[in-house]
Parts: sequence; C-alpha cells; structure tokens
Amino acid sequence: MAFTRKPLAECVPALVATARGELPATLVITGGKLVNVCSGEILEGMSVGIQEGRIAYVGKDVSHMIGENTKIIDAAGKYIAPGLLDGHCHIESTQLTVTEFARAVLPLGTTGGFFDAHEIANVFGLKGIRLMLDEMRTTPLAAYMQVASCVPSAGPEFETTGAAIGPKEVAEAFTWGDDVIALGEVMNFPGVVYGDDKMIGEIQATLRAGKYVDGHFTWPASDWRLPVYAAAGVTGDHECVTAEDVIERVRLGMYAKMRRGSAWHDVAKTITAHTEHGLDPRRMMLVTDDRSSESLRDEGHMDFVVRHAIAQGVKPVTAFQMATINTAERFGVARDIGSITPGSIADIILLDGNLADVNVVMTIAAGTVVAENGAMTVSLPSFAYPQEVLASVHLPKRPVAADFVIKAPVESGTIATRVIKVLENHVETMERILSLPVSDGKLQVGGGLCKIAVLERHKGTGNKSVGVVEGVGFHEPAAIAMTVAHDSHNVLVIGSDDELMAQAVNAVADAQGGVAVISGSGTTLFPLAIAGLMSAEPFEVAAAQSAAISKALYDSGCTLNYAFMTLSLLALAVIPTLRLSDKGLVRITPEDGIQLVPLFCEEGVNASV
Repeated sequence: MAFTRKPLAECVPALVATARGELPATLVITGGKLVNVCSGEILEGMSVGIQEGRIAYVGKDVSHMIGENTKIIDAAGKYIAPGLLDGHCHIESTQLTVTEFARAVLPLGTTGGFFDAHEIANVFGLKGIRLMLDEMRTTPLAAYMQVASCVPSAGPEFETTGAAIGPKEVAEAFTWGDDVIALGEVMNFPGVVYGDDKMIGEIQATLRAGKYVDGHFTWPASDWRLPVYAAAGVTGDHECVTAEDVIERVRLGMYAKMRRGSAWHDVAKTITAHTEHGLDPRRMMLVTDDRSSESLRDEGHMDFVVRHAIAQGVKPVTAFQMATINTAERFGVARDIGSITPGSIADIILLDGNLADVNVVMTIAAGTVVAENGAMTVSLPSFAYPQEVLASVHLPKRPVAADFVIKAPVESGTIATRVIKVLENHVETMERILSLPVSDGKLQVGGGLCKIAVLERHKGTGNKSVGVVEGVGFHEPAAIAMTVAHDSHNVLVIGSDDELMAQAVNAVADAQGGVAVISGSGTTLFPLAIAGLMSAEPFEVAAAQSAAISKALYDSGCTLNYAFMTLSLLALAVIPTLRLSDKGLVRITPEDGIQLVPLFCEEGVNASV
C-alpha cells in the first residue's frame, strides 16, 4: 500500500467538517488515557477522531463523527501517546535498509525520526543520500533527512572517502523537498570554530535554505570554544556525555541530545542535568544515534530509551516529551508531529499496563494501523538499489599476512609506540605510549595488544596503515574485518594474528562488504552488500547475523558490550583521542586539534610498559 502524508492546508476543509460532525471520521480512538505532552498531563477518558491521516478532534466524546464506515478502536485501560521520534539516528548503523528499519521500529512505537545518512554519503555522496531519501518516502515513517556535513569527516589529508560533499552539494540537497530538514552533525567542529571555508559555507547554505544545523562538539563543556560553535548557528548536539555537557548547551539555547545507543550509554549521566540539577527539560531530547539490528531485536528502539530514562528518575510524561514534542520543536515540525493535537498528523501509539513500562501494543502512522502486538499489520513495498551500490569494495590486490607486519626503525630492543586504548561503552579512545619489543626489525605485538589496520576500499589507491590497539581482548589467534568503519568506511581489520587478518579482509572483500570474524572456531560472516553498510536481508535475518558476530567475538575473548559497534569507530578521525585511517594515526586534542602523528615516538617521550 502507498503511504501519504498530506499537507495540513489540503486537509483543513475535511478536518473542520469532521470535527463539526458533518463528515464521518475514518478512524476514532475512544476512552483512553491521553499522554498530553503539551501540558505534561495524563487525561482520563479521552478520544481522538482522525480524517485524511490527521487528527480532527481531541475530546471526551467523538460519537458525533462516527459513521457507518468509521473504524473504532477501543482504548479503554490503555494510554494514547504520540508516536516516538528519534532525534538523531544513522539508519545505516542498524545494518538495515530503510524499509527493514521501518519494519523493525514501527511495532516498537517509533513513527518518525531525523536521519543523518553520512555513512552512505561517505561511500556514494549525494547519490547515496538521495537513494535513502527515496526509500524513506515509501515507508509509513515520518522520516526527515539530514544532509551529511562532513564528507570526509576530517578532510582529505586525514582519510580517503568514496565521495566529497561541500557547500554546493548541501545547497542542492535542500532543493529536494521539505523532508530534507537539516545539516547533519558537524563533526569537524574545529573547522567551524577556526573558520574553515568549507564548513562555514555548508552552514551558510543550510541557513539560507531556512534549515537547521546539528552539532557534534567533543571538547569539554567548559571549553571557551563551545559558544563560538553555537555562534555559527549550531542549535543541537548529541555529543553529551556528562550533565555539564547538557547544562552548558541548554544555557546557550541549544537542544541537548542524550544518547542511548547499543554501545553509547550516556543517558544515565546526562539526564541528571534535569533530575539532579533541575534544568527545564524542554530543550532535552532522547536519541539513539547508533543501534544495531541485534539490539533493536533484543532491547528495542526509542521505547527502550524512554524506558531507560524513566528508570533514571524522569517522570514518564517528561520522558515522552523528550522523545516527541521536544524533538519536533527542535526541527520546526511540531505543527505536524510530536503531539496528539487537532491538525497534527495522526502518528499515535497505544500502550498497555504501566506507562513507565512503555509497552506499545499498537502503532498508527498517518491514520493507518501499521503494527499491533509487536508485529506489522501492513506490507511495505520493496526498494531496489542499483548495481554499483552492491559492488563498492575495490581493493587493488588481495592482502596477505606480510601486509600487516610493522617495520620498526630499530633492529632489536624496545621502542616507544603509540597505542589506541578502547573504552567500553564510550565513543572516545585514549592515547597510550607503551614500550614494545622489536625483533629482526619488526614490532612484536602481543600481551593483550592487537594490530589494527585500515585499507582504502573506494578508489583502489592501495593506501594502508597499520597500528596497535589495546582493550580488544582476544585470548586466541583471531581477527575481525569490516567495511563499516566510521566514517570513511574503508576496510578496518583488527587481529592478534597476521594471517587471520588477511583472511578476514579477503572474506569481506569477496562478499562486497560486511563483517567477518575468523578464529580457530572458523569464519563467521555478516554480509552487508548495500554500500558495504547495510544488509539486503530482512530484519530478522540481519539481527541473527549481527548476533552471530557478537558471539564469535565473545568466544574469541572480546567481551566489550556490543563490541562490533565500538570497534567500528576506531577509524573515526574526528573523535578524541587517537584513531587510525588509511593515511595513518590521527590524534585529536583540544590543545592541538586534529593532526597526523607517527606510530613510533621520538626518544625521550615517556613510555609505560
């Protein structure tokens, strides 16, 4: 079936006639407990009348608009709430297509979101964004696209991507429709602060189009440059990991987005800006950022995040505001979505039991029941991606074990070496300088350390860099390779054995994208054929394959929570402190900004064993 969302102007005559009782409603919901996110109340015995996919009437009695063909839903004993909105999400990180993402989240009560497709944009540029936008428009979701701002994320001198986006491309994308809503997270925040022409130009193109600018500021909240960043027009930011991060952003008039992804567990700390410090919550939003298909299956989506916020002491109605009207207001679309009010689009969920349990039993999208009791009740159309998107891994040769040998500038002894330290459930890393042994001119990596390498896969340049990582946890010879390597999405491989690293890279290259874990137990492969990022399989299959990767990692000793998602960020060249790209080690600090640094340190640098 086709899903359409008519502009309010086109619906006004029918809405008014229905509200008067002269035109029968297409759907009415009767006798429920209304979660009023505008007033912060729970209103008993409320009913809702719907016409042409929008809400015509909200009140105690809708009997005057019930006709012979009106569908009636008895909500007695249930809560009636606005559909949940995700204010910052990368659909590609779920490993699903937009259609399968919709199938996964609609039964969980998510009816819309604001999606930043900067993953596929780093592979295919505007073409990739447009493909995902076109697919979004075939689903029941109130889906809004953000234009990727950082392609590449840190500049071509630091990494190689498959495409580039600048002010001209940003301006073009905003001509595609009103559902292209904002500039995606501006990760190159140093570029904004210090007046980089490309970043300033993209922001100006966004503001001229009357759109919004989303942020990504990872320096401390007390840093004097946060107000500079805000002065550029950035009005929302999801890189909040402490209460202070939230407080300072809200004080500057920004919307603070509190994230609970698969591996980023920031809500518990950030929510205290409201629960302990007492800040007004209306500029606070709940978001997911990155959730895998596995965690969608096992934990949920925005329903899980709202439930989690309530468990931290947030009033249920307030938590719903943070995932509905606050989000809609942030992006200027509260006239259409985010509340159950006359004139709004009828994106509605019914919940059973205690409101704090967020137990969604029915989802209505634009006036149509699309899911009930955890399952879709409508079929979604298929969407075909072109062949070039299904063949995006271009390595000039098949790597062998020798490609992962690290040659040292000394023949023997030890050498001070920069090491990436992984932090569980956090996006940032630490820089460690360790004294590592050298034998026959080769760095010896062991004792709980692994090698990490990035191979350029977009243009066949042959670029490759190899480094050292701590905290992966492999207790046996093992390797993981992936084409999901934020944000440039080259081939990232981590391992404790050079031969297995080569085998893992070749496995994902042969599959034209995906994740492969290889150990003594064999090979576990999760194919991601669409741009090397998304599965061509249904949600249920993708979730099972994602879970198999998690199990293979765990069995090999990598016990990090949602390890794949954490490891996939080790190439993200704009997040502190130390990352690896195809160009080498990238260090990001408040003092020095972004810079390439050598693997080996100069004599005299303090090293710890």
